[in-house]
Amino acid sequence: MSDGIMSKAATMEIPISSNGVSATLNEDESLEQDLQQVMVSGPNLNETSIVSGGYGGSTEGIIPTGSLKGPAVQINPRYLGVRLLPTEGQGSQTSSHPSLTSEELSRGVAVEKFDMMKKWGINTYKCTKQLISERFGRGSRTVDLELETQIELLRDTKRKYESVLQLARALTSHFYSLVQTQRALGDTFSDLSQKSPELQEEFGYNAETQKLLCKNGETLLGAINFFVSSINTLVNKTMEDTLMTVKLYENARLEYDAYRADLEELSLGPRDAATLCRIEIAQQNFQTHRIKYEKLRGDVTIKLRFLQENKVKVMHKQLLLFHNAISSYFAGNQQQLEASLQQFNIKLSSAASDKPSWLEEQ
Repeated sequence: MSDGIMSKAATMEIPISSNGVSATLNEDESLEQDLQQVMVSGPNLNETSIVSGGYGGSTEGIIPTGSLKGPAVQINPRYLGVRLLPTEGQGSQTSSHPSLTSEELSRGVAVEKFDMMKKWGINTYKCTKQLISERFGRGSRTVDLELETQIELLRDTKRKYESVLQLARALTSHFYSLVQTQRALGDTFSDLSQKSPELQEEFGYNAETQKLLCKNGETLLGAINFFVSSINTLVNKTMEDTLMTVKLYENARLEYDAYRADLEELSLGPRDAATLCRIEIAQQNFQTHRIKYEKLRGDVTIKLRFLQENKVKVMHKQLLLFHNAISSYFAGNQQQLEASLQQFNIKLSSAASDKPSWLEEQ
């Protein structure tokens, strides 16, 4: 009989308050105080036995800890960041839990990432819904006719300038091959002039002619390369930067219309407490995206104006250079060709000989 009572008593969980009076497990304050007392002065739970009659008593009634099922103490998780459950070899030592801090940080990062993914998912859903509604003609969209006309004109101009850039690069490649061929032909004529006494004069002036054409061709190549470099900067940097801002503006416009449609839809529904709360949140989101949309619209307007001014200045200079250089080269006017490069401060990578050929002196 006594053994049965003892066994039953050993397996029961009897919460004890700090003053020795029994209490219910639902009283958090008493349980927290008990937990602190146990962790400061209680026995090591990892030892092989628990003494039922107090510390240092007889070994009767000892229950091996391996036979206990479930936790012997219910732990309030709010104390896990302050106290450390005793581990093997540490007894009832109290300290901070270093690994728990990293776990809490990891948990906080995970929650933050989840919130970000949740917001992204909601925003994507609303924007996709708005885009589909616009494509099928069921949803309304905010339109700035003047601004959208300027944006479409910019895209069309960029496509045409890309075509000019592609053709100018092709011209550079073909003309470079021509200059290299003229150089090789001039060297061959010069070699034959020395080895053919009977045709020395004929080979000689043909060699000088090809060398002069090669020199003028290198000058023209310098002008064309400068033209290509400037057009490339205008198209792939200046225009592209403006179009990136345009893309941000168009995304902001879609978000603005999506949250506007969401607010309008909620406003047409019932006005109960839950709906009023949702309307207030929708109103805040709408105002946030309206401010973002108006800011980006202003940014696009400013960039389009500056781009137009910059484009006119750059193209005026480059087209004048291209015309003068091409005309001078094919007219055989070497002085005017070199003057065109000096006018635009273009320096050639390879300096030609300052000594005039004998053909130029004739």
